[in-house]
Amino acid sequence: MDRAVEALVGAHSSDPSSVFLSARARVEGFEPGLLEEALYERRSLVRLLGMRRTLFVVPTELGGVMNEACTKALVPGQRKRLIAMLGEQGVAEDPSRWLDRVSTRTLVALESRGEASARELTAEVPELATKLSFGEGRTWGGSVGVSTRVLFLLATEGRIVRVRPAGSWTSGQYRWAPTDRWLEGGLPDVPRDEACAELLRRWLRAFGPATTTDLRWWTGWTAKLAAATLAAIGAVEVELEGRTGWVLPDDLEPVTAPDPWIALLPSLDATVMGWKERDWYLGDHAGTLFDRNGNAGPTIWADGRVVGGWAQGAGGEIVTRLLEPVGDDVAASIDAERERLERWLGDVRVTPRFRTPLDRELSA
Repeated sequence: MDRAVEALVGAHSSDPSSVFLSARARVEGFEPGLLEEALYERRSLVRLLGMRRTLFVVPTELGGVMNEACTKALVPGQRKRLIAMLGEQGVAEDPSRWLDRVSTRTLVALESRGEASARELTAEVPELATKLSFGEGRTWGGSVGVSTRVLFLLATEGRIVRVRPAGSWTSGQYRWAPTDRWLEGGLPDVPRDEACAELLRRWLRAFGPATTTDLRWWTGWTAKLAAATLAAIGAVEVELEGRTGWVLPDDLEPVTAPDPWIALLPSLDATVMGWKERDWYLGDHAGTLFDRNGNAGPTIWADGRVVGGWAQGAGGEIVTRLLEPVGDDVAASIDAERERLERWLGDVRVTPRFRTPLDRELSA
């Protein structure tokens, strides 16, 4: 279980069910309890905010690396944004001081409880119930409790961590715990340069060869930081059909073609989201399989290429659609995997958090 997550550098967790479906596609005999045990009992895996302000499940020893290489850079912007919202909406005359006070009280309440839900913390810190509006006049506008923003900021700062959710493995209503209590000693401190180098080595090991555009998109780094870190690890330039790519210096030998394989990968799967420049495995299917913000929906893979998409219908049936012609053997393998996934899910219903055109059509 842990090796599968490590091989991906981390599993996307913005959509709660995606982590489990990604593991199911890669780990023989996988059941949700295996991942829950690693996350909540052994704690060899942990759910943290990381690259591109995205939630990941990563090996615990990688948590400090990701935090230093990517997450810490997000804190000033997130704090500034929340303070601006508090001030503009008249929550406090001194929103910075108000935020510090409420954050401190929230941490004290959480330390006292050990772990708690947002609702439980709001009962002890009433200010967390304050409503903030967003997107006024737009179709996606609405309101959100201050608790959501404060807890998100505390998590970005590495002070608290998401733990077991209320409900099943498809739920995103996580409980919270102080990081240094959930993980013995908290997240390790790693020098910034060392953290960036380690993260890049792991990513290139998993996703190389890849371009600088891929690297910057995946990490959220500046061009300067990306270039400096590539140089620091001795990455080697290679030609990728008219583009320049990068590989690790010990990864230059030709790779033996694997045996034929197919997979039904979930929305936001780490492999689908591993690169920014995707034509070589996605073809011209982005408009069908991704939403407007670049979030991937469920995909069907055959021998390293996306050949279609899938969705779960209201009755639990798995519905597929091929977007490229495939041979009879591949089509039969895809259908067999569809049946296996349908049996595995049973009564569980999975709806991707970010809906794509094909997903909406197939699940209707």
